[in-house]
Amino acid sequence: MEFLTEEQRLIQETVRRISREKIAPHVDEAYEKGKASREILKALAENGLLIISLPREFGGIEANATTRALVIEELAKVDGSTSMYVFTSQTLPAFLLAYGTHEQKERFFGFLSSGDKICSFCLTEPNHGSDARSIKTTATLDGDHYKLNGTKSFISSGTLASLYLVFARTKEGISSFIVERDTPGFTRGAPEKKFGFRSSEMCQLFFEDATVPKENLLGHEGAGWSQLQDCGAALRAWGAGAQALGIAQGAMEYALKYAKERVQFGVPIIKHQGLQFMLADMAIQIEAARSLVYRTTRMLDAGYKVIPIMTSAAKCFASDVAMKVTTDAVQVLGGYGIMEDYAVHRMMRDAKATQIFDGTNQIQRRIIGRKLMER
Repeated sequence: MEFLTEEQRLIQETVRRISREKIAPHVDEAYEKGKASREILKALAENGLLIISLPREFGGIEANATTRALVIEELAKVDGSTSMYVFTSQTLPAFLLAYGTHEQKERFFGFLSSGDKICSFCLTEPNHGSDARSIKTTATLDGDHYKLNGTKSFISSGTLASLYLVFARTKEGISSFIVERDTPGFTRGAPEKKFGFRSSEMCQLFFEDATVPKENLLGHEGAGWSQLQDCGAALRAWGAGAQALGIAQGAMEYALKYAKERVQFGVPIIKHQGLQFMLADMAIQIEAARSLVYRTTRMLDAGYKVIPIMTSAAKCFASDVAMKVTTDAVQVLGGYGIMEDYAVHRMMRDAKATQIFDGTNQIQRRIIGRKLMER
């Protein structure tokens, strides 16, 4: 991509190398066990990939939206689950950069600067996923603390996180809080067994009069919903959109390599026109998704106010492309495509998840439709 800076190109190449050398050898075992690989988490920590959004004085690289997307895409090419740990770990820093006080930044960035801490984003509840504005978790001010009560569901990185960005209902409306792992009254459920992103640990969170210092309120009471509409919407481009793009690219590269090696009717199957057309369609769709994702991140980096049509379109289109491309990649491999010894079946499962989390694609289309109606 010709618009990348020299630093971004170097970061992209470095993460690509780390993904292939340090991440890939452990992916299958982690997937089989359905839990995080200690070797992969160690590689992420040692290479500073969990803290890329932190200011440089705290050990980060002050990654903007485009740089975050580059890192997440490269990791997702090899393993969607690994990219999820990096994705969730940038959410809290992104909100902290946008809405945190100087004291909050000094405290929490200082805590994260060790490089081995994971963060988690906590919005969804058992009865409130797409209807996020109706969340029931409450936060009640009691002296110099808030008491949080409720349950959060489908929380990626929830079992391993040290800091949680939690959205709860206060007297003034939805508010956001930074919750620390050892908070009294806060517990985590067992890891969920999942169809996709199997080694990205997900769980429920339980708040029973969880005692959170009022200094951990991000912004003011009632600011949470506007934060979600702004900073939260941006996640769809540099997070879920880039993740889906990486999964699609990884699947196409896998299918292409197989098609060059697999011989049928005396020639590699890539020489058959029907299969060439399938691969061509994959490439077309991926390049279209890449253009949309990175056009959106560049607009965010240029200071444009979040444009819901762009952020929702980037997430929706890229994840639909990922589903189509991974399904076709399975088809290219034929019978081997549904065997667990071949990675495309894992990529297809992960692609399906990208159409659902961070706002289903039906919700993204609804957002776009509403904005078009307002014009």
